[in-house]
Amino acid sequence: MRNPIVTSVAGKPTLLLGDYELADLGYIAEEFFISATAVSYASDAHLGSDGQWCVRPCAEADYVTRMVILKPMDTAKFNGTAIVEWLNVTGGMDTAVDWLMAHREIVRAGSVYVAVSAQRVGVEGGPSRGANNSLKTINPERYSRLRHPGDAYSYDIFSQAGRLVRDAQHNGILGSLRPDYVLAVGESQSAMFLTTYINAVDPLARVYDGFLIHSRFASTAPLDGNSMFGPADAGMSVAPKFRSDVRVPLINVITETDLIGGPRPGYYLARQPDSALLRTWEIAGTAHADNYIIQVGRIDTGFASLTDLVAAYAPTRNLMGAQVTQSINFAPQHHYVVQAALVALHNWVRSGEPAPIAQPIELTDTHPPQLILDENGLATGGIRTPWVDVPIARTSGLGNEDNVLASLFGSGEPFDAAILRRLYPCGPTEYLERFEVSLDAAIARGFVLPADRQEILELACAMSPSTLF
Repeated sequence: MRNPIVTSVAGKPTLLLGDYELADLGYIAEEFFISATAVSYASDAHLGSDGQWCVRPCAEADYVTRMVILKPMDTAKFNGTAIVEWLNVTGGMDTAVDWLMAHREIVRAGSVYVAVSAQRVGVEGGPSRGANNSLKTINPERYSRLRHPGDAYSYDIFSQAGRLVRDAQHNGILGSLRPDYVLAVGESQSAMFLTTYINAVDPLARVYDGFLIHSRFASTAPLDGNSMFGPADAGMSVAPKFRSDVRVPLINVITETDLIGGPRPGYYLARQPDSALLRTWEIAGTAHADNYIIQVGRIDTGFASLTDLVAAYAPTRNLMGAQVTQSINFAPQHHYVVQAALVALHNWVRSGEPAPIAQPIELTDTHPPQLILDENGLATGGIRTPWVDVPIARTSGLGNEDNVLASLFGSGEPFDAAILRRLYPCGPTEYLERFEVSLDAAIARGFVLPADRQEILELACAMSPSTLF
């Protein structure tokens, strides 16, 4: 099997990163085509729910795909860690979800970020929840050379991309930068592929130093390349756990939607205790996707005006041009916790200090289970932030069932004046004081970063309902 051939591609990559110039963040983007032979994997036994999967290399196929590398313009700011994202293709195109969610911390820390077009849909098109906006469709002149043999080969393609990053000293793909650690991240469908990767491929490949699995459901991706939108998990367990002998630190971030809602079986079916190398963070009051991912993150540079951020967070029933029944989830907390998870994983890998342990969200004993709600209609248990413990709105991972897309965005409902007066009889001063106490508790527990404290307090003040004044 030949080593990948790496070709630099001049010009601007086709990848939505935000409505800002990377140079304004002190970063530069470079795109590379990588071509080699990849293997698929097969198992001689049923892939069971314990995740202890034993697979072997199967067929071989040639491929040409791309990776986009974002790195600090000032090399002295590089912190020695590269974060490799398995790009999400559920919407019919490559989407850098975890860059959009966590770019503020990636830039603040000085990490290298690498986006990998691991799946066929992003390159060639195919079954998805959106229109065909694959690379070869929307920019054929630039990407006509790409060739993806199918998702059965995506796992090895992702391994080979990680090895290229790890071996940057010899191949020059990062210029003068030399990573000490390489982390893998992926959200939603990508998280389900990475779960399969961890259980089946990582014991053989041993490429990545840690994994951030973000918003997986109970099910995982098949090994054989069949579409995620075909028959669910043909030949695989419906709700596999992570293997008990996971090799490197793994943080598993779960929203309410992932836990009991959404278009696929809920993660509650695959719940497992934390272990020496596994932490699961279930975040109360959060949805699989929210206002931040489609509105705020695109302008959130770290120097965007408070006025613009507050306007982008405003409750809306407009979801990508369509009106849904309720406002989508608008609580700011999701991306702040994801940033904290990324830092916790980074510290765990570098120092050996395990990530904080989080309590699970509380569920009823019914089948299927339901969220146990407090008197304000908010989920109990789970990671607690001021947006659920000192609330001015009910936010949830459930509520909008207009269509599959809407079901991923949860719901939000600002409290009326009567509820606000009951909760905060002394008005805005009481609200903001209690908010600050709750925020400091979340920071102390490691679920929100100290670096985000001042910004969060400013947002809380600016987003306080006028009925409190």
